[in-house]
Amino acid sequence: GVLLLTRGCWGLNPSSGDVEKSPHSDPDPWGALHRHKRSWVWNQFFVLEEFTGNEPLYVGKLHSDVDKGDGKVKYVLSGEGSTSIFTIDENTGDIHATKRLDREAQAYYTLQAQAVDRVTNIPVEPRSEFVVKVQDINDNEPKFLDGPYLAGVPEMSPLGTMVVQVAATDADDPTYGNSARVVYSIIHGQPYFSVEPKTGVIRTALPNMDRETRDQYVLVIQAKDMVGQMGGLSGTTSVTVTLTDVNDNPPRFTHKNYQYTVPESLPVQSVVAKIRAADEDIGSNAEMDYRIMDGDGPGMFNITTDENTQDGVIILLKPLDFETKSSFFLRIEATNRNIDSNFLSAGPFSDTTSVRVTVDDVNEPPVFSTPLGKMVVSEDARVGTSIGRVSAHDPDTSNNAIRYSIDRNTDLERFFNVDALSGVISTAKPLDREANLIHNLTVFAIDSQDPTQIGKGIALITVQDINDNAPVFAIDYETILCENAMPGQVIQTVSAVDKDELLSGHRFYFALAAPVAGNLNFTLRDNKDNTASVLTKRGGFRRREQPVYRLPVLIVDSGSPALSSTNTLFVRVCDCDSDSVALSCGAVAYTATGLSTGALVAILGCIITLLVMVLLIVTMRRRRKEPLILEEERDIRENIVRYDDEGGGEEDTEAFDMVTLRNLNVIRDPGVRRDVTPDTPTFFHYSSSARPAYKSLPDNVVFREFIWERLKDADVDPSAPPYDSLQTYAFEGSGSVAESLSSLESLSTDSDQNYDYLSNWGPRFKKLADMYGNSDGATVFS
Repeated sequence: GVLLLTRGCWGLNPSSGDVEKSPHSDPDPWGALHRHKRSWVWNQFFVLEEFTGNEPLYVGKLHSDVDKGDGKVKYVLSGEGSTSIFTIDENTGDIHATKRLDREAQAYYTLQAQAVDRVTNIPVEPRSEFVVKVQDINDNEPKFLDGPYLAGVPEMSPLGTMVVQVAATDADDPTYGNSARVVYSIIHGQPYFSVEPKTGVIRTALPNMDRETRDQYVLVIQAKDMVGQMGGLSGTTSVTVTLTDVNDNPPRFTHKNYQYTVPESLPVQSVVAKIRAADEDIGSNAEMDYRIMDGDGPGMFNITTDENTQDGVIILLKPLDFETKSSFFLRIEATNRNIDSNFLSAGPFSDTTSVRVTVDDVNEPPVFSTPLGKMVVSEDARVGTSIGRVSAHDPDTSNNAIRYSIDRNTDLERFFNVDALSGVISTAKPLDREANLIHNLTVFAIDSQDPTQIGKGIALITVQDINDNAPVFAIDYETILCENAMPGQVIQTVSAVDKDELLSGHRFYFALAAPVAGNLNFTLRDNKDNTASVLTKRGGFRRREQPVYRLPVLIVDSGSPALSSTNTLFVRVCDCDSDSVALSCGAVAYTATGLSTGALVAILGCIITLLVMVLLIVTMRRRRKEPLILEEERDIRENIVRYDDEGGGEEDTEAFDMVTLRNLNVIRDPGVRRDVTPDTPTFFHYSSSARPAYKSLPDNVVFREFIWERLKDADVDPSAPPYDSLQTYAFEGSGSVAESLSSLESLSTDSDQNYDYLSNWGPRFKKLADMYGNSDGATVFS
């Protein structure tokens, strides 16, 4: 049989009416030996996308010549979308599209058609395959997938300079119709830029666009399909074009003259001023270098470029002095570093200006005529000898007077003085070159009108030497004399040193001192080279006879006047071997036992010394234990006696006399109260009846009478000192209603005392009454 597909109204008629054999048709299983008729009418079928009708879209019809119209044949459709998109009427073979199709989602659908027996489901026709292509319509506008765009072009570019190329894409079928053929146009951005319609290349449309006037443009580019014809769809994008800078503007100073004022005290390397040449360019095109072309202060100033701000920074190189020069004139040039040869016609890329720097006067400290003054003084100079003079002057125009002083931190021992007005330095103490050869003094020069202005100078004083030190042995010599020494043998060579420093050098003369000049044991030979040799006059020295010899050596220097000293050389007699190496020296030990007379005397002296020290210690301790008594013979001025002792209660009687703390009602004997009873004679004599009897007087009268008696003694005593003497007596009297509240006498009272009477003493004793009044007294002292 033959399975035919008939197109519907939306299909395209075939170009020829011939029936073609499907390349995918199955062979006829029933007639393998017979030639088959062509069983498939084949061509490509189209379904228009985005169909919006209310009824399903008719695609085509399946029909087999086996179908006699009796309903025995059933048509089956399978493949892509066979159930969801495409449906078939199994009786008639009509195929419909039930959904809107989108070519941009899927452009082709491959389907299989077959006719089967309705009862047995056995195919009556072989399976055939056909393709349904979705036909495109213009339903997608062009889109700029890379937009929006950012682009840059140098300013002052020629006409037609390419800026950037834009591209739009259209999802419609580019092979069918004009739905995807795009044309570009510029909507916003004219007349500065243009776009090529086919390529999308944006170019400059005006020459000499100046960044300094306007540096950014926003263009709107449109892409329209259907070759730009009416009814086409369009899309737009924005293109931001920035004009990049070129060096087309020279630097220019805003002023031709600048005026700056600085104080003369401005430190070196300080910034004097900042100037700037304006350049409308930016970045490296605005970088510039400054230089001082000329001026009347050569070497005084320098100018550098601040790389962050492109300012010209004028720096001071030398100190300013208002009194010398009060103003400076400079001519400064600014030049661009990176010059574009294309714009040399704009003029020279440099500019000049004038700068005047005015110096303000500042009160300056005095200045020494010579910062370092060298002076010389002899070490035997008398106190008050003038050494030299320092001189300073006020550099200001006022020329104020100067006062001089020495920085005592550089002259701690105050060897020198300086005259405050004249600046003359003189000695204040005897000098000693051997102790201090050079004195480095700092001298202050103070402005008399403004003491805060202080100048400093240095006086270097060198002390000249005089011969004031006698020569002495160079070292402490240890001279050994062997018992087997022969006459004329050199036993020691001595040399000398002298603290003085003579210009011509030292020359020492050696000789034995007069007491031993003619001795029979030793002689001295001056070697004429500042050394001397000691020689033996005889042999036969014995340790047992004399173990040590003392040899006084006289040394004389060559100074003027010459000085000498006697130095003792100790010669020890030793037992030596054959090579004159000492084996044992000094006195020979005696074998006799017992102590010598000298040793006994030494031991006895030590014992006596120890006894004396013990007696002194005992005496001092006894004196410390005596109570402190006011002696009338002692001069009483404003004396403060401090005892840093907190005491130790009643049982501590070592620090002070406890008698003074006893109740006055208990102790009545004036012989015991040594602190108030006068026991020294005075010129005012009482008779036995006139002298007050202290035992018969009340306690508060005792002190009053005693003080009155002392006052009379002081008034009539001709030997009393002629100044006021303040004597205080810490006595409160004995008029207290409560008598003594001290616990010192508590042991002598009855422990069962009743304290109820405390409540009768008034509000001052209310606290004590609350504590003891209602309780048993025995518990208080338990």
